[in-house]
This record gives sequence, structure tokens and C-alpha cells, in this order.
Amino acid sequence: MTNNDLVVPRDGVSPDSRRRSLWQRLKDLPARLVPVRARGSQRFSSVGKLVRTTAFKLTLVHLTVFCLFAACLLGYFAWNTRRLITEQINRTVDAEITGLSEQYNQGGIRRLVFVIDARARRPGSSLYLVTTFSGDGLAGNVGSLGEGVLEHSGWVETVYRRLDDPDGTEHHALVRVFQLPGGFRLLVGRDLEERERLYDIVIAAGWWSISIVIVLGLAGGIFVARRVLTRVDAMTETSQTIMAGDLSGRLPVQGTDDELDRLAVNLNAMLERIEALLKGFKEVSDNIAHDLKTPLTRLRNRCEEALNLGKSEADYRAALQATIEESDGLIKTFNALLMIARAESGQSSTPLAEFDAAEIAESVAEFYEPVADEKGLTLRIEAASPLPLRGSRELVTQALANLVDNAIKYANPARLEAIGIQIGPANPEIAVAAAVENDHVLLSVADHGPGIAEADRAHVVERFVRLEHSRSEPGSGLGLSLASAVARLHGGELRLEDNHPGLKAILALPRGTAQLALPAQ
Repeated sequence: MTNNDLVVPRDGVSPDSRRRSLWQRLKDLPARLVPVRARGSQRFSSVGKLVRTTAFKLTLVHLTVFCLFAACLLGYFAWNTRRLITEQINRTVDAEITGLSEQYNQGGIRRLVFVIDARARRPGSSLYLVTTFSGDGLAGNVGSLGEGVLEHSGWVETVYRRLDDPDGTEHHALVRVFQLPGGFRLLVGRDLEERERLYDIVIAAGWWSISIVIVLGLAGGIFVARRVLTRVDAMTETSQTIMAGDLSGRLPVQGTDDELDRLAVNLNAMLERIEALLKGFKEVSDNIAHDLKTPLTRLRNRCEEALNLGKSEADYRAALQATIEESDGLIKTFNALLMIARAESGQSSTPLAEFDAAEIAESVAEFYEPVADEKGLTLRIEAASPLPLRGSRELVTQALANLVDNAIKYANPARLEAIGIQIGPANPEIAVAAAVENDHVLLSVADHGPGIAEADRAHVVERFVRLEHSRSEPGSGLGLSLASAVARLHGGELRLEDNHPGLKAILALPRGTAQLALPAQ
């Protein structure tokens, strides 16, 4: 077989094909690693997001403070335990030295050596050593001591070896050196192994306790942070939905009455308010576009007709007069819309003041009395003065005037006969009343007109809304809407009741209104 011959392995794959396949897999490896990296990055991002939460940071702060407090408490406990054991050792050694001194006083050095030799043989005995002035041991169970221990009297901690210790391990002891007459030295001490063992046990238990607390605290912090983060993410998602244009979204409320629930409730109330305002704005825009198109078109047509058909100065004057009247109607409509908008937004062009509601009712009735007489109506006033009220005098007067104007417009006998409604009294009347009911001042206007069906009373207070039987009458459909807005501005309401027959419109205003309230929708 030559070098150019093709060698095919048993699996049927040539080496070149295998190398190409391997090279292709190596090139595709980064692409296959991308999802793994993405998942890892996503997990890292989630962990980082969790760690950056306020709940987790507060947990870390509380955990750190608790661990520092526990460490200080543990250190104090360990130090105090060490001190108490040392004091106990001191008392024990002092007692033994006192007893050995008595033995020395009774029998001298021989008796002392005998007693120490006997005590040193006991299991678990203290440390004893008697030396000469040159340091040679006479009796005891101490094999070696730290350098210079016997040169000075008093207490000292040192290393030592026992005579009976086979491995010669060094231990720690607290000893006291006592000088005896004749240059002899007496050493009595206790091993510190028990003290060190107890200290190590306390420290180990403390470290384990702190470690467990840290682990449990971090786990609790992660749990709390995840719950808070879940709720915050839900709020964020809802906010993004609202920013996208869907105002129907509301923040979730868990029912736990915590700070997030209270925040969600307040924000939901704000969203409902904003949604109602935007809905009203849209309705106003649509109504303006629909209802003001006709008078504007009529105004244009009259101007065009005057230009095309006018032949004399009188024709032009009549056209200008009609244009001015139409313009005045439009101005009145826009002024009413502006007043309603200010009232519904909680604004007032006049400052708050104390005024007599009965005086307002009397002045409005006096102003409209000639108009009522022309329509064949009797205007009757029922007001017990004084009725103090705090609010906007201008807006309250305008609202009551609109109610009286509507009553005169829709309850006059000529109009009732035109629409086929039987007239009751020979001289129908309109009653304007001011009275007190509990803590509210009631300004009412009652007529004997067609009235408003109960099903239409909630709808009729909206802007530009006119019922079927009133479309032939002049007006813009803003009177009741303005009255309702003024009532809500003062924290009250506009009530529409049956007058049997007719309609009774009541402005119910709180007597103690200290400030203009933002009206609830």
C-alpha cells in the first residue's frame, strides 16, 4: 500500500472527514455557549437586582448590628468567665499556700517537703514545687518551668511540664511563687487547661451561633427581598402598562395592610382620579367638537350670507348683530366650561370667605323674579337668615342661578302646553329655599315642570347632556354640570329629587367647609 492509498477506518469515516467534523464542532462551540452565558447572565442579573433591594440592604444592616451586638455579648461573657475562673484559681492557690505556710511554721522545711510530696501524688492535684536558694527541687510534681519564673515572687502565667507526664507535653498554668526563710522557694499553681477548654467551648459556640444567625438572616433577607421585589415588580409592570396608555391598570393589593398596601391603595385612588379626569377631558373634547360645531357653522353661514346677499347697511347691521349674539352665546359656553374645569380641578378664582347662604338665595330670587313674571311664574323665597357658610360666594351664586334659570326655562306654562303637559296650578310657582339639615346648608330650587326621570339623573349632570324634551330650548347643557362641580368643590353634592310633579334640585354644602375640597369622581 502506497502513501497515496486511502485508508478507511472500520467505522467508515475517513480521517479528513473526522478532522473537518471536529473543526466544525469547535467553530459552533461559541454559538452553543451563548444560551448558557445568557442564562448565567440572567441569573447574575436577578441576584444583583435582589441584592440591590432596600429590603435586603435593611436586612444586612440589622444582621450586622445583631452580629456585632452578639459578638460583644459573647466577648464579654467569655472574658467574664475567664476572669471568674482565674479568681477561683487564685483563691484556691492562696488557700493552699496558707495551709502550707502553717505546715512550714509547725515543722519547718522537712514537714513542708513531706506534705507537698504527699499532695503531689494525688490524682488531679495542683502544681507544687519546693526549691533551694540555688533552684534545686526538693519536692513537687513540676518537671520544668518557664525561664525566670522562680526569680520573682507573685503571680505569673507560665508553661510547665509535669514529672509524671510521659510525653513531656508543655501545659499552661497560673502559679504563685512564695519566698521562704533560708532562701527556699515555694511554688503552688493550677493548670489552666479547664479554663482554656471552657473558653474555647464558649468561643466555638459563639462562632457557630453567629454563623447560624448569619445564614438564617441572609436566607430571611433573601426571602423578604424576593417578596418585596415581586410586589415592586408587579407595581412596575402596572406602571409600564399605564404609561403605555392603558389607564385601567391598578396596583395589586395583598390585603396585609402594610406600607406597600397603603401605597398601592393611595396610588390606585390617584389612578382612578386621573382616569376619571382624562375620561372627562375626552368627553368634553368630544362634546365641544360635536355641540359647538353647529353654532360655529351657523355663525359662518350668517357671515357668508351677509356678504353674498347684503344690499344695504341695514342688512349688514342685522348680520353683525346676529353674529355678535351668536358669539356671546359661544363666549358664555366657554366661560361655563372654564368655570366647570376650575371647579373640578379644585381651583377657585375667588378666595374663601364667610357669607350668608340665605342672602345668596334672596338675591338670586330677586334677580330672576322679573324673568319669572314674564313667563307666568311666581318666584317664592323661603330662607331663614342668617345661614353662615364658608366657601366661594361667586361659584355658589352662579350654581344657584343656573338652577333657577333651568327651572324658569323648563317650567313656564307656555312651554308645558307646547309639549303637551297639563298645567297644574293656575299660577305655577318656583320655590327657592335655604335651610339647615344637620351639618349641611341646603339651597334648593323646586318647580312643577316635566322633571327628570330617575334613570336620567346621574347622566344629566354631565357636560352638554340635554334630554330629548329639552333640545328645542336654547342652552348648552352645562347648567347642572356646573352646579354639580361647585357642590363637589365645596365637599357637598347636587341632589335631584322628585317634586310631585316637577323637579327639586338641592345644593347640599357642608357648613364647616374650611377649605375647598378636591372633588371625588
